[in-house]
Amino acid sequence: MLRLLLRRLGVLLGAAVALTFVVFWLTNLPPNLERIARSEAGTRISEAEVAGWLERNGYGRPLLVRYGEWLGVLPGWVGMDGDGNPRGRCLRAGDGAGRDAGPESGPESGPESGPESGPEPAEAPARCGLLQGDWGWSRVFQAEVRDVVARGLGHTAKLMAWVLVVMVPSALLLGVLAGMREGSGLDRALSGVAVLTAATPEYVSGVVLVAVFASSATGLRWFNGSATSAMEDATLANFTLPVLTIALYGMGYVARMTRAAMAEVMTAPYIRAARLKGLSFRQVVLRHALRNALIAPFTVVMLQIPWLLNGVVIVETLFNYKGFGWTLVEAAGNNDIDLLLGVSVVSVVVVLLTQMASDLGYALLNPRIRLGRG
Repeated sequence: MLRLLLRRLGVLLGAAVALTFVVFWLTNLPPNLERIARSEAGTRISEAEVAGWLERNGYGRPLLVRYGEWLGVLPGWVGMDGDGNPRGRCLRAGDGAGRDAGPESGPESGPESGPESGPEPAEAPARCGLLQGDWGWSRVFQAEVRDVVARGLGHTAKLMAWVLVVMVPSALLLGVLAGMREGSGLDRALSGVAVLTAATPEYVSGVVLVAVFASSATGLRWFNGSATSAMEDATLANFTLPVLTIALYGMGYVARMTRAAMAEVMTAPYIRAARLKGLSFRQVVLRHALRNALIAPFTVVMLQIPWLLNGVVIVETLFNYKGFGWTLVEAAGNNDIDLLLGVSVVSVVVVLLTQMASDLGYALLNPRIRLGRG
């Protein structure tokens, strides 16, 4: 098991470096950098002024060098502003609220302005990247990226926890009931429900749920159409619709996989032998079939977690729930490079960790896998 774990960790680290570099390259394409320059220095500046602004703000160096600085394996860049004051990636304002490496601007630029009471260059750390816990500065929220991401991730974690509480038991129950008697009327009915939920996107089911249960037109205003208040105090009224919207979409796929696994197990020779021994159908299902049938759904459920992040982006925007997905939309819409990179890093880590947990869990549940050989 230890060997398998070390191999998975090595693959995870390599994949994380490769994926973060791809994201860094995409977010630092010349059109994106030009948009930042024009949004900070003025939309009417010339191409030469754009190039000069990028050079003065540290964007003119090679991509690999800037990636190393962002990662924290290379020293951060240091330069001078128009008044001859030192500025750079690792220089901080004295109050800790801003970054001296921010865009050049006027005296009212807030945390993006040059240091007046900040530390001397010799006192600043040489490296200030991701490995040092410095995720950058969000231009949109005017705050540290790690704080913005942590706040959004906390809200989304609460949402996803309730989604899993609703989705997993419901999906497993539907799949087991359908797979116990393959081809029966119950199987066809439950399979139809699973296919319907899996085929309905979140933006459709979310709008339908709001129109039916949160609209005065139907007279069934049982729930709220907005989940903004759920960030502080989640209740049945303000949290039910977003949870159901995501749970319904993921439930169908898990139920179908559970049904297939259960149907396969019910035709296995050891199940027939148990029936011939005189065991009741209930005993056969609970004692012999259920444990083996749930091995494959466990892997599916673990892989659903990163997959459901796609639905979070839509649902949080639809219900105005300011979590991880909403933060991603705001960062992308405003070309906030540092925040986009921070959100991407978290997404990559979540995907890789859930895949590793899925592999390890499957290996533990299935004794036929030789752990020593991975």
